[in-house]
Amino acid sequence: MQAIIETHPFPPVLPPQAKVMMMGTFPPTVEKRCMEFHYPNFQNDMWRIYGLVFFNDKHYFQVKNEKCFDPERIKNFLIERGIASCPTVQKAIREQGNASDKFLKIVEPVNLAKVLKQLPDCQWIFTTGGKATETLLSLLPEKLKEPKTNEFIDFSFAGRELKLYRLPSTSRAYPLSFEKKAEAYQYFFKLAGIL
Repeated sequence: MQAIIETHPFPPVLPPQAKVMMMGTFPPTVEKRCMEFHYPNFQNDMWRIYGLVFFNDKHYFQVKNEKCFDPERIKNFLIERGIASCPTVQKAIREQGNASDKFLKIVEPVNLAKVLKQLPDCQWIFTTGGKATETLLSLLPEKLKEPKTNEFIDFSFAGRELKLYRLPSTSRAYPLSFEKKAEAYQYFFKLAGIL
C-alpha cells in the first residue's frame, strides 16, 4: 500500500511584531478537527490553556454552546499579542492514520530560516511536545541537547541568537493535569514578556 504524504493544511500565523513563536507538529485527521486552524482537536487543551492564562477563562476561545473553538478569535488574539504559530513539519506520513507524534514520519520539515525572516523581533521559540522539539533541533547546524520540559536552551541560527523553550504537550494523552500545564504556559509567557 502506498503511503500518503500529507501537507500541513494550515498556513502559519506570523505577526511581523511577534516576539515568540509556538511550534507543534501536525494536526489530527479531518474527522477529529472542530475547526480549520492550529490545534483543532476539541479534546486538545491548547486554546483552553490560552483562555485561562490570558483571560482567566478556559472557555474564552470556545464557540458558545458548541464543541468547537473560534478560529478567527484565536487568530486575531495571536496577531494582537505578537505570538506566531508555525508547525515544525510541512509534509508528513501518518504511519497509523492518526495524529500521534509517535507514528508521524516527517517527509519535509519547516523552512525555519524563511519563517524567521518574517519575524525580525522573534527571540523565543517554544515547542509543544517531544517530536516538535526533536524536529526543530534537527534543523540546527550544531548538535544541541534537547531542553527538558519547562526549560530552555540558547542557540544560534541564521545569524541570530534565539532561545528554545520546551513546554508540555497540551494533548490529554500527556500525563499532567490541566492546571499544571496552564501554570507552565503562564510562567513561560511571563518570562518571555508577553504577560
